[in-house]
Amino acid sequence: MSKEPKPPFPSQKQSPPGSSAAMDPPPDYGEASYRGSGRLEGKRAIITGADSGIGRAVALAFAREGADVLVSYYNEHEDARETKRLVEDAGRKCLIEAGDIQDAAHCRALVQKAVSEFRRVDVLVNNAAHQATFKDITEISDEEWDVTFRTNVHAMFYLTKACVPHMREGSSIINTTSINADTPNPTLLAYATTKGAIQNFTAGLAQLLAEKGIRVNCVAPGPIWTPLIPATMPKESVKNFGKQVPMKRPGQPKELAPVYVMLASDEASYVSGATVAVTGGKPIL
Repeated sequence: MSKEPKPPFPSQKQSPPGSSAAMDPPPDYGEASYRGSGRLEGKRAIITGADSGIGRAVALAFAREGADVLVSYYNEHEDARETKRLVEDAGRKCLIEAGDIQDAAHCRALVQKAVSEFRRVDVLVNNAAHQATFKDITEISDEEWDVTFRTNVHAMFYLTKACVPHMREGSSIINTTSINADTPNPTLLAYATTKGAIQNFTAGLAQLLAEKGIRVNCVAPGPIWTPLIPATMPKESVKNFGKQVPMKRPGQPKELAPVYVMLASDEASYVSGATVAVTGGKPIL
């Protein structure tokens, strides 16, 4: 039986984008449990939204598997420094780069920074996301709709387009979609719509890049205990977060990381165009 925390959780609310340190219970990124075995030895990766949440767990796992990492984040400087510490404690190089990935120029600059320092990009993880909860479509402003698409979809395109010329055969692109791509939560209308777009982008791009030997896949998390939850959801939803799936709890970020490692590794050489569900037992269509 799992010993991971289960709801109900203490009442808590944060301002977006949220902080790991303020969460109760704190997320488990795998600091004490993840053991690497050289599966990504010598690879260089860019991971967006890697200051905390799923991105931090992936950065930690990649580093312990032998990869150097560029951590892209918005403005959560303290969290990003902690991710950098974890990567460097694993003996790998870590660059941390703040900025808004809604901006195409910033996305291109991130890739150029990675290429300048690492000489190439072997793995791109498009993970950063924006979400907000609304009970009625009339509550969603034009600006809110736009920022959700620019963060979740446009940035993925900008970064991918900039990375591909610097990728070699065997490289991997991993996009974070969501269970919401198949079973959308109506109160997350804008977010869920972008996650469907991410899944479709992944499927098309996998076919487009197959001749270059670049694989493209996506991971579809269910409810995962990250700072985004208390920062964007009502207190009652946070209290019972994860109760709706068969395992009756949210996943911890560390429980996502092994899937990203597998998709980034050479062992997944025939896996492309796939969506891997990590949903606590709830099937996706």
